[in-house]
Amino acid sequence: MAAELDAAAGALLSVWEAARERTTSRLSGPQLRAVMVVERHDGINLRRLATLLDMLLSSASRLCDRLVAAGMLEREPGRLDRREISLHLTPEARRLLAELRRDRRRRLADVLSGMSGEGRDALLRGIREFDRVAREREGVAAERPALAPPSARGAVDDPVARSA
Repeated sequence: MAAELDAAAGALLSVWEAARERTTSRLSGPQLRAVMVVERHDGINLRRLATLLDMLLSSASRLCDRLVAAGMLEREPGRLDRREISLHLTPEARRLLAELRRDRRRRLADVLSGMSGEGRDALLRGIREFDRVAREREGVAAERPALAPPSARGAVDDPVARSA
């Protein structure tokens, strides 16, 4: 089962990677991960970012320097401790992430439109369960919001809209 999932996940990852290459060619993989972490944790400090990225503090600092130079991140003195730096996305970074998600969802919708309704529903149920179990095992359930069930997003019958 794991080998079959690994093979099938390759197709999903290739769709995601094609969208990433098209929209974020200016950013490396680690830079994009850092931008996404800052998006989830607006105002995060450098130490916490390094921890979440599993990096040395000095490496995370250099990564942020490059993202600031690229116009993706802003540094701001902390509100409680002026020595601590808070990280925030720039409007350009927010636009880039929105474009990435639009392109990724369009590509996913194209593939999903070729699947049966039953197949799409089974895939979504399985992905949600996989997500829940993986987060529990990794101990990151509190770090990232889990995938919302359809009732929380508003049920959608359109398979293309459902993939967004």
